[in-house]
Amino acid sequence: MDEEQELHVSRRTLIASAAFVPLSALVASAQATKPPARALTATQRKLLEAVVDRLIPSDELGPGALEAGAAEYIDRCLADYLAPEKQQIADGLAAMDAFAKSSEGAAFAELTPDKRDAVLAALEANIAASFPNGRNFFNRIRRLTLEGMFGDPHWGGNANFVGWDLIRYPGPRLAVAPDDQKLNVAIKPYRKSAWGTEHDGH
Repeated sequence: MDEEQELHVSRRTLIASAAFVPLSALVASAQATKPPARALTATQRKLLEAVVDRLIPSDELGPGALEAGAAEYIDRCLADYLAPEKQQIADGLAAMDAFAKSSEGAAFAELTPDKRDAVLAALEANIAASFPNGRNFFNRIRRLTLEGMFGDPHWGGNANFVGWDLIRYPGPRLAVAPDDQKLNVAIKPYRKSAWGTEHDGH
C-alpha cells in the first residue's frame, strides 16, 4: 500500500461497505440471547478500541466506530455466540501490539493515528513478518467493526443510532404511513431496535 494512501475507511467507502453487511445484522446481528457479559481484559479492550477508532474514525460528518460502540459490540459477542473466536482475537491483538512495538517503538494504543494506520496497513497487506496471519485478523476485525457500526443497538453497537443515521436507514417497522411513501420525502427515523428498545445503554 502506498504511504499516501489512506487506510481508514472514508465515509463514502463506508456506506458502500455497509451494503455487504447482511440485512440480518442490521436487525439481529447475534442470533442467540443478548450477551450478558464481556470477554476481553481491560488491556485487550483498550487495544480493540484503538483499532476500531482507526478503521472508522470520526470526522466532520459524524461519530466513528469507537463512539458508535463497535468495540462494545465485539466484546459482548466474544462473550456469547463468538466465544469460539475469543482466543484467536486475543492472540491477534497481542501479535498486533508486539508488531507495533517492534516496528513503531511503542504499544499500539500509545501510537499517533498515523503510526497506528501504518501498523494496520502492514497487517492488511500481510507484510508484518512477525504476524504472518495479519491480513486474516485485520479482515475479521474490520468485518465485526462494520457490524458494530450498523447493527441493531440491542447488541451493544450503533450507539444512538449513528450508523443507521449515516446510511439513512430509518430502522425496522411493521408499517409505514402514506406520507412516508411519497417520493422526495425524507423518511422519519424510527429510532427503535428490532427488540423494541429505543437504545440499550452500555
